[in-house]
Order: sequence, then structure tokens, then C-alpha cells
Amino acid sequence: MRNYDFAPFWRSTIGFDRLFDLVETAQRAGEDNYPPYNIERLAEDRYQIALAVAGFAPDEISVTAEQNVVTIEGGKNDKAEREYIYRGISARPFRRQFNLADYVQVKNAAFDNGLLKIELVREVPEAMKPRRIPIGGAPAGKVQQIEAKAA
Repeated sequence: MRNYDFAPFWRSTIGFDRLFDLVETAQRAGEDNYPPYNIERLAEDRYQIALAVAGFAPDEISVTAEQNVVTIEGGKNDKAEREYIYRGISARPFRRQFNLADYVQVKNAAFDNGLLKIELVREVPEAMKPRRIPIGGAPAGKVQQIEAKAA
């Protein structure tokens, strides 16, 4: 069996990590980061997604839970023309999706101080949880008897 030394290949890729960082940064610059959000672990199997949706009413936002995906969409219903001198609060429509791990379900969603909080719970079925299997064996006396018969 031959062993290969990959060290020369690692030495020839020095400096490419910076290139990959630049590509990743450029990719993120093209993404829409609105609205900003936090993902928080509340307990071992409980999580919370909080989106900053200031200026939106609960009836202007929809939360849809599909298989392993939560989609939050928002749009302003206000069609009244207003004359803004300065507009710093964004009210543009948005769509944000979060991929969920297996067995993670949306428990509820609520508004709290301009944040949309979505609670998630991971509920693994009992059949899928790891369990310890006891190892059975013959008593010591029977093992000796089996060995005696085999001889």
C-alpha cells in the first residue's frame, strides 16, 4: 500500500483563503439583509427567531411553516400618499426564509416591542431517540457446561 504526502499541495494554496473570503463577502453584499434578525437558543430543545419589523402591523405579516422551512413575508397595506422629509424606517415588502432541522416545529409567533418572535421546538419522536440496549448473556455456570460438552 502506498502513502501519499499531500503537504506540497497545501503549501501551493497559501493565499487562496483570502480570495475565498473576498468571494464570500461579495456574495453576501448581493443578499438582501432586510429585516435584520436574531436566532436564540432558549433551552436544550427550544429556539427563537426574532425579526425587527418596526412599522408593520400583525395583519401585514404572514408566517408560513412548511416542511423544514419557515417563511415570513411582509408588505405595507398603507396606500396613502405621504410627504416624507426624511424616511429612515424602511417599510418595503420582504420575504425571509429559514431552513429548519429535522423534527423542529413552529410553536407560535407573537409581536413584542417591534419584534416578531417565532418560537421553535425540536420534538424528536421516541422511536428516533437513541436508547441503551442491555446486553444479555448466559450465566457463568452454563458457559462452563457448554465448553465442557464441546471438548
